[in-house]
Parts: sequence; C-alpha cells; structure tokens
Amino acid sequence: MDLIPAPSSAVRRPDEDFPLDATTTLTAPPGLADAERWLRGTLSAATGLPLGPGRPGTGIELVLDGALAAEAYRITVRPGHALLAAGGPAGALWAAQTLRQLLGPDAYRRSPLRREGWVLPGADIADAPRFGWRGALLDVARHFLPKSDVLRFVDLLAAHKLNVLHLHLTDDQGWRVEIKRYPGLTGRGAWRERSMVGYRSGQRRDDCPHGGYYTQDDLREIVAYAAARGVTVVPEIDLPGHTQAAVAAYPELGNTDVVDTAALGVWTDWGVSPHVLNASEETLRFFEGVLEEVLELFPSEFIHLGGDECPKEQWKDSAAAQARIHELGLANEDELQSHLIRHFDRWLAERGRRLIGWDEILEGGLAPGAAVSSWRGFGGGVAAAEAGHDVVMCPEQHVYLDHRQADGPDEPVPVGFVRTLEDVYRFEPVPAQLDAAAARHVIGTQANLWSEFADSARDVDYRAFPRLVAFAEVAWSELPAEPAERDYPDFERRLRGHLEVLDALGVEYRPMGGPRPWQRRPGVAGRPIEGPPPVR
Repeated sequence: MDLIPAPSSAVRRPDEDFPLDATTTLTAPPGLADAERWLRGTLSAATGLPLGPGRPGTGIELVLDGALAAEAYRITVRPGHALLAAGGPAGALWAAQTLRQLLGPDAYRRSPLRREGWVLPGADIADAPRFGWRGALLDVARHFLPKSDVLRFVDLLAAHKLNVLHLHLTDDQGWRVEIKRYPGLTGRGAWRERSMVGYRSGQRRDDCPHGGYYTQDDLREIVAYAAARGVTVVPEIDLPGHTQAAVAAYPELGNTDVVDTAALGVWTDWGVSPHVLNASEETLRFFEGVLEEVLELFPSEFIHLGGDECPKEQWKDSAAAQARIHELGLANEDELQSHLIRHFDRWLAERGRRLIGWDEILEGGLAPGAAVSSWRGFGGGVAAAEAGHDVVMCPEQHVYLDHRQADGPDEPVPVGFVRTLEDVYRFEPVPAQLDAAAARHVIGTQANLWSEFADSARDVDYRAFPRLVAFAEVAWSELPAEPAERDYPDFERRLRGHLEVLDALGVEYRPMGGPRPWQRRPGVAGRPIEGPPPVR
C-alpha cells in the first residue's frame, strides 16, 4: 500500500481482502452526500460496477465519527465490508480518494479496462492532515486557461488531498473575472494585443493576441465543482499594483495627473508595470463594487487582494497622491499602500470575510485582521506569525513551480531557481525559529505556478507534476521537521508507482529522467527564452 500522500498509519491485512463485484454496494448518510456521489460516479465509471445502495455493515460504507477531526478519517477493509469513518464531509472525501488509490491506477480511468478482478486490499488506515491550508496557486491572468482545464486542475488537486485553489484572476496582463457593473474590465481588460518573448523589456513580441475571461456562471460552476471535491477556491484581485489591465479599461483609476492613462492598453510585458491605482475615494468605491460581486461568487473565508510589487514612482510624482497622503496624515507612499489594504481589510471584515495578501502588505504597517502569503522567503511570514497574524508559507525559493526543475540544456524554460523534485520534498513550511505559539499561526502552505511561460494545460502539467505530488505530501503528512531526516528514497520509490496514476489521469508530467522529446523546446510554443527571471 504505497499511498501518496503518506497516511498517519497504515497496516496491511493480507488475509482480509475484499473483492468487488456487481453486487457490491455503497451507502452513506445524507451528511456525506458529496463523498458518496463522487465515489460512486468515479468508481462506477472506472470499474463498470453499479455500486448501488445497500445496508449498513455491508459493501462500501461511509459513516460520520464525531470523535475525529473534520478532515480526519479511518478506513477498515475486511471481506465484504469497507468502512470509511470520517470526522466530517471533508474527511469523507479524503477517505474516498484513499479508497480509490487502494484499487490501483486503473481506478483513475474514465471507462473500465476490465470488469473483473477489482480487489480492495485488507487494511487499517488512520489519517489526518498536518495543515488546514494545502494550496496551489494557478495564474490564469498572464495566460488564460479555459474553464475545462481549471476543472481538471481541481480534480488533480483533490486527488492529492490539496484543498485550496488560489485563483490569480487579475494582473497587468489581463482581467479574467466578469464584473457586471464594470463590463469594460473584461470587454477591454481581458485582451492584450501580443505577449513579450523572453524577459527583457524591448524584446520582440509574438504578435498573437491573447485573452479570455470567466463569466460569473463559469466561476459559480468552478466553485461548486471544487467544493464537491473538498477544494476551496480563493480568488485573488490584485491591488493597488499589478492593475494595468483595470486602468486600461477605466483610465480614471490611474494616476491621470502624471500619465495619459487613456492611451494605456493591457500590458504586453512580463514583470511589474509602473501603472498603479490612484488612492482616491472614487477608486475605493470602484473596487468595493468589484468585491461585492466577487463575494457573491466566492464563499471562501479568505479573499486575496495581492498587495505586492506596487511601484511608488507615480504616487511620488502625483500631486493628487501627495495631497492624499497629507489629507490622511500618512508619512509616505508605503503608508498610503497600507491605508488601501487596511481599508479593504475592514471592508471585508464587516462582511464576515478575511483579507490575505502577499508579504508586502507588511510595509507601512500590517492590517490588523489580515493574513499573509509569505513569498519572498520566510522573513515576512516569520514577522507576521510573531505578531499574531496567520500565515501561508509559499517562499519562491522553494515552491514556485514555474521555476525550472533542472539546470540542463533540455529544460524548456530556464525560469528562476533550480528546484528539483527532492528540493520540494525537503521543503519545511514552519521555520525553526518560531516558538510554539507563533508556529500555530502558520495555517498552511502553498505551491505557486505563475504562467508567463505556461500558455496551455500541457505546460501547466509539465511544471506542476510530479513536484506537486511531493508538495502534497509535505502539506498533508507528518514528515520529520528536519528536511535532511526525510526518507526521500522511499518517497521516490512510491512516486514511481504513482506515475501510473498520473498516466491514467492523462497528466503530461516531466519524467523523472528529464523532459520528453516534445517538452525539450527552446520556449513556450517554440519561443526562445532569455534573460533573468521575472521578479515574481
């Protein structure tokens, strides 16, 4: 039973196997309807078995156990009966995912390759996650992914017991969420004329228009689909920087006294645009309107508002921005950014939500109720946790999956740091210098996949897998806190078997020995990549 992520405990009972056949049943109480529906649909499609309803104590049975934590579960497999006990609906979904693993790679196919020989191995399994936030960021702003690809990515997260999809919906290069009161955000802001080739400003463009957006019904579907699989979708609406697409659509949002914002288009460079929001009350009202619709679409506790990489040059040159700083009694432009973040922190809190932002929101003073995504290493997360703020650890040096996986000439996109599969497996989210009280504020960890050079689901697959499998075990399992003590050879052994699961799911992962022939490209869609990595 080489399970991934590794469970808390697993004991094989070789004389207690449970063969499945056309008479095998599946039952669950009403409170576990999502898990029952998912498990029946998935296993019936793969095995051809009907898995109709049955009686308690027989077949495959899901039950609630109030003694377990919400995401914890136990599986007991004996002849004629597989009992999946869970502390709550989420735990039942994770138990169902583990049961699918026990049936082997063919259980991950959408149509049966065989109708006989399905056997659940006799076993006793007890399991619970280490972190409550086990996330992956998908950047659909730089390169838009169709809804079907996002739904597929949700399935891949759930299969590895990752429970947060951080959906990066807006940036300088595109706005991807329909806002009905501001149709220009997608009418104008969702499309750019071309994309930059390489990293350096001034390099040639590909002259290929790029764009797309999700309707509100698309996003409701994504959210509901994810929830039924135990995954929460956390939206990101970036502000006050990374907003050129919004300013291009509504020029009055920019710093009009220092730049002709009416002439701006959606940005065709990578990196960080100098065009940021102004800090007027009118701009605050505009984004309150945006967020009112975002809150209706996304029921998540947290709403990510970016807050990162906000150039201050336009504010320094803007008489209106300087007057605003004086009016508010602020010391400088950093405090002006903090004022904007604090405003939306209060606004979200009044509506029962919580703001989370990149660690730059620490600059100028951290908003009282805000949580931090620590991406520039561990420092911001350490400072936030020691100050009593919740933290999601996602340092670029360790878990940015757009970064290259090896340093050889075969790697198609030489982005950022080299981070191997083993590097990701040895990542420890909780810094050793945190005491016990501060460490409790590390509510989880997240791997981020930025899409400047991932313009298709195939590119996402290559960058994410199999490193996301290693990350999933880091986020779920109770591994040794000292990275050097982790049994990477055992993980690698289990992973080699798990690659058959990825094959069955149609994931075009990077093989452990290096890229496949089609993956050995000089750049995305054949475009050469040159220069240093982007800032983020």
